[in-house]
Amino acid sequence: MIPIELLDPFVMLAGAAVGGGLFLLGLALYGVPARPPRPAPRRDRGALLRALSTRTAVAVIVGVLVLVVTGWPVLAAGAVLLVLAWRGLAGGAAEERAAMRRLEALAAWTESLRDTIAGAAGLEQAIPASVRAAAPTLRPHLRALVDRLHTRVPLPDALREFADELDDPSADLVVAALILNARLRGPGLREVLGALAASAREELDVRRKVEAERRSTRRSVQIVVVVALLFAALLILFNPAYVSEYDSLLGQAVLVVVAGLFGAGFAWMRRLARFDKPLRLLAAPAVRSGDD
Repeated sequence: MIPIELLDPFVMLAGAAVGGGLFLLGLALYGVPARPPRPAPRRDRGALLRALSTRTAVAVIVGVLVLVVTGWPVLAAGAVLLVLAWRGLAGGAAEERAAMRRLEALAAWTESLRDTIAGAAGLEQAIPASVRAAAPTLRPHLRALVDRLHTRVPLPDALREFADELDDPSADLVVAALILNARLRGPGLREVLGALAASAREELDVRRKVEAERRSTRRSVQIVVVVALLFAALLILFNPAYVSEYDSLLGQAVLVVVAGLFGAGFAWMRRLARFDKPLRLLAAPAVRSGDD
């Protein structure tokens, strides 16, 4: 007869295969919601590279320390991945706060543009005049818009590029009204801008309430992660005999499954706390690559 100890790895592999099959079956039955293509965010490459270099260095140091203390390569690799993904673990809190600041600045700029147009100024004169009173979040984009107008770019095209730079659904509503007025030159722009500014203020209030509710979810994610890591560290340091089974190859395989379950749980909690930006009105159509 085959010793039962030799069958353990095959049992683990069979269990993993069954779990993977059930996961794929769930995907086949319910599917994955399609996400619309979005333009890549424009970020400072130098700052991004510096942040990635610092984070990578910290992750490598943490991984080496974990490997020296425990001798478990799986746990060391998990520590490296956790450090690299720590900023995104709590969801899109930073993106949501930035979106709210941009929305507040957009509402203030819309009101300023409405008041400037009230002085019988056209859009070509009102937009440059509104740059000085704009919030710092919008000022670089408004200056780029004014520069395009100075280089004889048509106002509708310049406004569409301005909307692409902001990449915000609320900004698309304001820019769409400006584009329609620039093409048709009809009356009532002042009233439309006033209504859009009021709508932006109401949306800002709703986002603040939602952000306050999501903050508790993000805090729960952080508490769960810290408690799980603290509990594992205490077991390793003060009761090494309890976790000595993970020193073997089979123990490392089991640890891969355990770490995968924890990672899936953390990813699901991050998905619950993430801020999903709604669809844009003036989004550019996706560029199809391949056959030309």
